[in-house]
Amino acid sequence: MFSARNSVMPTPPSAFSANTLRAWVKARQTPSARMLYALATGVRGARMPVVRPLHRALYAAHIGSRGFIADIVRILWWTPLFVSRLQTSAPGLYLYGGMPQVLGPLAIHVGRGARICGKTTFVGRAGSAAPLLEIGDNTDIGWQCSISVGTRVVIGANARLAGRCMLAGFPGHPIDPVARAAGLPDRADQIGDIIIEPDVWLATGVMVMPGVRIGRGTIVAAGSVVTHDLPAMVLAAGAPARIIRDLCVSESLVRSLDIAA
Repeated sequence: MFSARNSVMPTPPSAFSANTLRAWVKARQTPSARMLYALATGVRGARMPVVRPLHRALYAAHIGSRGFIADIVRILWWTPLFVSRLQTSAPGLYLYGGMPQVLGPLAIHVGRGARICGKTTFVGRAGSAAPLLEIGDNTDIGWQCSISVGTRVVIGANARLAGRCMLAGFPGHPIDPVARAAGLPDRADQIGDIIIEPDVWLATGVMVMPGVRIGRGTIVAAGSVVTHDLPAMVLAAGAPARIIRDLCVSESLVRSLDIAA
């Protein structure tokens, strides 16, 4: 005795479309659909047998050739193009992963031996007279960082900015909702300098707001939002960032601090 469920057998779609056919095969309600599903999953998981010595050699050749090509493009293309946009010659500059994006009017000074990820964005505020970005010697700027310069952003020597840090020297929009809806720019009282002193380490995802100075050697923990000044040689964390504890000061840093004083 046939049930109502078995009285109607699904058939292949009469009007061909990729989505309809895919849905019919995935439903696997007929022998032909089940056969096609098994064939598709078998093809999806198919691979050549791994001959480990051979494929390890091919893997090494692939990585080496890819790195060689990336170096050639970096040396002959990305670096000269980017340095032509700078106010300094940036000796020893190392770009990796492409060329940083520069938007708006912005004067950029880069020191010796800086390392900057190509997936970085530098923005100068259109309403400011001469936005200035200064990047010190031996400074690292990591993957997908964004630096927005309202008036001035200074990143000191030996600083480290991990991936996805954001230095927001200006917000880009006014506080007033009517002005914001009208597409008006932010106001002058919303912007401010950002000073990152030498030897600072900003961990992944740190955000620094306008008007903030972070003291020498300070470390800001991942995901923190810095809304006010931080002194030298502390560990800070949170949103807003607060001092967690003091950091040990090395003798070499003490000497350098004495010299700077």
